[in-house]
Amino acid sequence: MSTLIIRELAAGQGPVALVTVVSTEGSAPRHAGSKMIVRPDRSISGTVGGGRPEAAAIEAAIACIAAGRHELISVEMQGTEAEGNDLLCGGRVLLLVECIAEREVYRAASRLLGTGERSLLAKRFAGSAAGAEAGGVTSTSVVVSTALLDAAGSRVAGDAVPVDAETAAHSAQSGRPRYAEEQSLFYDPLVPDEKLLIFGAGHVGKAIAAAAVGLGFAVTVADDRPEYLDPRRFPAGVATASGSFTEIAKAYPWDSATYAVIVTRGHLFDLECVRAVLGRTWRYAGFMGSSRKVELLLDQVRRDGADPATVDRLHAPIGIDIEAETPEEIAVSILAEIVAVRRGDGSRHPSSLSKGRH
Repeated sequence: MSTLIIRELAAGQGPVALVTVVSTEGSAPRHAGSKMIVRPDRSISGTVGGGRPEAAAIEAAIACIAAGRHELISVEMQGTEAEGNDLLCGGRVLLLVECIAEREVYRAASRLLGTGERSLLAKRFAGSAAGAEAGGVTSTSVVVSTALLDAAGSRVAGDAVPVDAETAAHSAQSGRPRYAEEQSLFYDPLVPDEKLLIFGAGHVGKAIAAAAVGLGFAVTVADDRPEYLDPRRFPAGVATASGSFTEIAKAYPWDSATYAVIVTRGHLFDLECVRAVLGRTWRYAGFMGSSRKVELLLDQVRRDGADPATVDRLHAPIGIDIEAETPEEIAVSILAEIVAVRRGDGSRHPSSLSKGRH
């Protein structure tokens, strides 16, 4: 959803309000980084959880648009009576409400997302007026400075916001927001739409596709056997690609948000796929096989002249060791490794993960 919000901000014109969940305490309906756009006509895109927090955010947003200001609002959800009007979640949510009139930083962010690159919005806010409290909602007028940083923590666009480079890079690479309350600084990572290309539509490929959809990947299953690509074998939304693995790899839109899994029906097809993958851009790639098979295939691509550093990035044998046996268990093993890379820095050496034995 964040990518859609950023793209809407980049493409739009005229003032709107951007509402971002900065932090939560206790139980809260949405996590930090959740976003919502509020337009002058009160229509919205996205959500920050509904109920009182969202209603308070919309009211604040309309006022911010009218006045051209920004607010930090805190909403209590500490009701004690089941029949009362107060929310009973037991938590607190801190929301940043910004009037967005200048959009260049969001256009720059959208361009980075379009290349598959991770980035980060660093937002620093300073109170310019005393907070006002009403009905469990505290609002404070703030001045906001926004910088767009790349995945390494270097500024690309926007204001010169002082940040901790290590914290910024970790937030961008892991996709986890961070609120440094002492500095009134919010690290808001922007993760592009992530794609998963599965070479091989057999039992394991089918199981991976079925499980990966729920993890938010745009899944494509590739095979040279058209009968294995019957849409009825896969959940709705899974794309298929038929033809030789080399041609499929050549036509696929690789970028830094691409994850590739090689689970074909034989080592020659695996080797074809590995050769095709090594010349592309990706965040994760791996193939299934015994230790001996992995050693032989990796030795072959090294003899082919493949870049040694890129070969070393391959996850092989693929997956983490959970004693997996069935296709569905193997899918869990592989996707667990992919999630570890998704939440890590994307370049961690495969040996840093507990390897499988497929």
